[in-house]
Amino acid sequence: MPQQMTFGVIVGNRGFFPDHLAQSGREEMIRVLESAGYGVVAVGADETKYGAIETRAEARRCAELFSKNRAKIDGIIVTLPNFGDERAVAETLKTAALNVPVLIQATPDDVGRMTIADRRDSFCGKMSVCNNLQQVGVPYSLTARHTVKPDSDLFRKDLNWFAAVCRVANGLRKTRVGAIGARPAAFNTVRYSEKMLAQAGIDVETIDLSEILGRVARMPDAEAQPKLDQIQAYVSTASVPAESLMKMAKLGAVIEKWMAETECTVSAVQCWTALEEYFGVVPCTVMSMMSDRLLPSACEVDVCGVVAMHALALASETPSALLDWNNNYGDDPDKAVCFHCSNLPKHFFSEVRMDYQEIIAGSVGKLNTFGTMVGRVKSGPMTFLRVSTDDGYGAIRGYVGEGEFTDDPLDTFGGAGVVMIPGLQELLHYICENGFEHHVAANLSACASPVEEALTKYLGWEIVRHDG
Repeated sequence: MPQQMTFGVIVGNRGFFPDHLAQSGREEMIRVLESAGYGVVAVGADETKYGAIETRAEARRCAELFSKNRAKIDGIIVTLPNFGDERAVAETLKTAALNVPVLIQATPDDVGRMTIADRRDSFCGKMSVCNNLQQVGVPYSLTARHTVKPDSDLFRKDLNWFAAVCRVANGLRKTRVGAIGARPAAFNTVRYSEKMLAQAGIDVETIDLSEILGRVARMPDAEAQPKLDQIQAYVSTASVPAESLMKMAKLGAVIEKWMAETECTVSAVQCWTALEEYFGVVPCTVMSMMSDRLLPSACEVDVCGVVAMHALALASETPSALLDWNNNYGDDPDKAVCFHCSNLPKHFFSEVRMDYQEIIAGSVGKLNTFGTMVGRVKSGPMTFLRVSTDDGYGAIRGYVGEGEFTDDPLDTFGGAGVVMIPGLQELLHYICENGFEHHVAANLSACASPVEEALTKYLGWEIVRHDG
């Protein structure tokens, strides 16, 4: 169950505009937020004039309130029921310095109520607020329409979008990645900079694979039984040897215990081919189960890949997967096969079973490769994202866009689906020309917009939107 989000609310007011609009506008905004299930932090109607912000003293009072509630405020909504005092809004945000996303909303005028008693002029005031926020260096987001009524379906869509922006921006700044094992020697493509991620608020906790396997070796079967029960309830294991299932259960129990101890929220796991050769299973199902619980897990120690998975999961509140841009699909320039062998979360499949990993089995033997999630990705909307720490360029870069998984026929192994992305050839050229990895995070939703907003505006990453 996702935790309730809380928004700080700043109500703009300006003395020579109708005060009653600030009063009714404050009441309307708080009512709309609370009815949508959000918590609200706002100065009381008796603490400032109508609970709005106009003077420097009122701005300071609001900033102090926000600072006291720093730990609970996920974002700030500036509502302008009339023109508002742009300086007071900027002063509040600058002084509070919460470093959370900010949404600017302006209430539209009624054409039939344009006299001095009821005219809002928030259409104009919004531009002044944005201008002042630019001057003091406070980033902000905008509603889809320049003016929008708080109690409207349009604004409720804005709220849902802004909540996703807040989840991504705030969530990534608190991320701890568990890097389990060394990068496979053959995968230079998953190199990354821990220092660049640390500057973005993302910490990486490492552990050698030998330590994980050492803890597995010491674990009695009885201690792993609960995890074994979870695995068998999660996916069909009819063709899988009991010995392999117990190995998976112990591996999963050890990894999850270590992640809890180190407070890691996501993981990237060494697989190819150390676990198969020296332990005798693939970790795919264990990783799939974590991803399905919104604790994304990427293979081949692709730390940047799991960061992208996490961003998509935060935005949509649904599981993400890490896939390969893997094959063309016939002669269709806008279609491709996305594939992994696979650790995709169950959420991605129309039907799924546990089986062995056909690629690695050729070199290490079938009995050492049980644990893959085999099935077809179900059709529906799809958002893709790749982020990369570009050391030479000196920035975290990436691309994001939307497409869809289709029902086109596909006879293959592992976890695979056919994607249709308008302008796919242009995207593939961009990936190759800029040296991005062959891995891409995917989510069964349309959430590119809030992800792009959060990563570019609030984290300062250089993310290109593919619009086809």
